[in-house]
Amino acid sequence: MSLAAVAAHLAEAAILLDFDGTLAPIVDEPAMARPLPDAAPVLTDLCRRAAAVAVITGRPEAFVRDVLDVPQIEIVGLYGLAASPRLDEEVRTGLAHIAAGEPGAEVEDKEVSIALHTRRTADPQTALARIRKPVRELAAAHNLTSFEGKLVLEVAPPGARKGGAVQELLERLRPTAALYAGDDLQDLEAFDALERSEIETCRVAVVGSGTPERIIEVADVEVDGPVGLLQLLRTL
Repeated sequence: MSLAAVAAHLAEAAILLDFDGTLAPIVDEPAMARPLPDAAPVLTDLCRRAAAVAVITGRPEAFVRDVLDVPQIEIVGLYGLAASPRLDEEVRTGLAHIAAGEPGAEVEDKEVSIALHTRRTADPQTALARIRKPVRELAAAHNLTSFEGKLVLEVAPPGARKGGAVQELLERLRPTAALYAGDDLQDLEAFDALERSEIETCRVAVVGSGTPERIIEVADVEVDGPVGLLQLLRTL
């Protein structure tokens, strides 16, 4: 597993990227997240030279399209759940009640999934720890799944994970090599999907504030935040 192998097979390779913390710096207000200014030209160039370039994210596709002007890129938004039904109002009400108990906690409603952010609370880690159990219990009571990221808990239908989205892309695109770059716990599943693929792969840890040690441990390459990722992508 190496960056050189992916670069050597770039014309038949899939370049798969997370969004928040990977192409876009983490910000306190999720709606204000924007990719670095150099991201669009770098990705446009890659789209011309690689077999496929895709962003896999929990964000809605429309949001990423609005802030990333790369028409050729594939966006797998909402972990591929865009066609799923809207979550029940009872789930919305329950999550809003949990958030109300933590001043500064924010609810990000994506219709088919809902995220609770604690980044703007007085003590984000403590707030996350307090809401973890009630969020998981609410999700389980409605046959939903819950998963954790950087100061965020998300509730979604079962199977809403990056690993499945990456596996589907690899099965559909059938590249001879693939690179995945991410910065958070959910990206471990994407790394695992690459490892199972039996093709040349490279797992890139985009390291920033709060990046889990496990991501760094299993990655083939480590870069310093979104700026470092763009520098790496320019070398392909």
